[in-house]
Order: sequence, then C-alpha cells, then structure tokens
Amino acid sequence: MDVVYLGETICSKRRLLRPEDWWDLAERVAASGREPVISTLALIESEGELKTLERQCGDRRFLIEANDLAALDFLEGRPFVAGTSINLYNQRTLSFLATRGLKRWVLPVELGRDTATDLIRTRPAGVECEVFAFGRLPLAYSARCFTAYNNGQGKDRCEFRCSEHPDGLLISTQEDQPFLALNGIQTQSAATHNLLPVLDELTTLGVDLVRINPQSQQTATVVQTFAARLQCDLELA
Repeated sequence: MDVVYLGETICSKRRLLRPEDWWDLAERVAASGREPVISTLALIESEGELKTLERQCGDRRFLIEANDLAALDFLEGRPFVAGTSINLYNQRTLSFLATRGLKRWVLPVELGRDTATDLIRTRPAGVECEVFAFGRLPLAYSARCFTAYNNGQGKDRCEFRCSEHPDGLLISTQEDQPFLALNGIQTQSAATHNLLPVLDELTTLGVDLVRINPQSQQTATVVQTFAARLQCDLELA
C-alpha cells in the first residue's frame, strides 16, 4: 500500500494548516486507498508545541510519525513510525522502541548498507523498515533558524523568510560548489539523494518502503517513476 505522510516537521510557525486540516486531508488520503500518517515536529522547543503534539497523538484515527521521542508518552504504547530524526542506530534501541509500539522506522540517513543490513536482519517481528530514497537529505536540526539569521533577523521575527526558498537556501563553498541547503532550523544536503538505480538492492536487503521527500517541482513525476520501477521489479520477481 502507498503511504502518504502529512504534517509540519520543521517549524511550528508555519501554521498554514491546523491539525484539523491535516486530519481532513488524512481522511481523503484514506478514502483513496492509501495509508495516511500524521508527522510531528522534529524539535519540540515550547509548551505550545508540546500541547500540539499531545493533540496530534491523542487522535487515534491515524498512525503517527514520531520525530521527537516526546511523542511516546502521549502515544501510550500505540503503534507509531520512527522518523529519520530519531537516533535509531542499533538493535537494542530498535527492540526497546518495539516494546513501545514501533511499527516502522525510517533508517537514519547517515547509516550505511552494512548497518542497515544488520538492523533489518535482527529487527523484531512485525517491524517494517523504510529508507529515504529521494530528496535532499535531512542532516541536522538547530534551535536557531538559519534562514532568518541569514537575513539579519531573529527566529521570533523571521517574517517566514523560508517561504522564499521552497527547496531551501543554497549554501556554497568558497570554491562556489553547492554544499548545504538551509530549511529554517533544518540543514539539508545541497545535492538530491536518489536511490532509484539501486531499488532492487533495497528489496534484496529486506527494505519494506522507500520514502520520496517532495521538492517544489516534478515530485509527481518522481513518484510515478519510482512506482513504475517498483512494479517492474515485482513483475520480474
């Protein structure tokens, strides 16, 4: 089944949609035959953000992607997805989270094939592995908004400068080579990560899902390309 993640994971100030709006969208996604998952913030910094997280986790209709471990207290043992910002590096952590309801984990982008192979081979029964397969890699988070700082503004008075850079603010080296992209408090890779050429290897490893991180252009085409390749691999198998 196709999975659609819905929600704001970077900054709570981007309040274009309320939790109720995300839930309405999730209902529409479910009606289309896909699995909706409500994603939560990767960095909880205020009481207001904590209360919003509690509201999100309190709605039992949809699976939650926990991007901050604070969500576990509110989920009370219900199934959840561990996002890329959860530092899940070894089998012990995987087993512990499975006792707290882990249904699926997204492999941290800094881990290599050997570590992924070991984790997948020793994972608890019924736990799925998802791999970040396309998009700018999420590398780090900070309490400071680098996009606002780049414009000489503080985070509290950012004027939503991040909206001027839908694919992040590109940072280059002194040799004018693309290095990083700034997405508010998130630091991303400048290059677009693409595992399309090795999808068959991921299947062999036992990966259950591949994640496509949307960009401002051609995301639908990317999704269609991955879907076609996966369907071809299934038919050949």
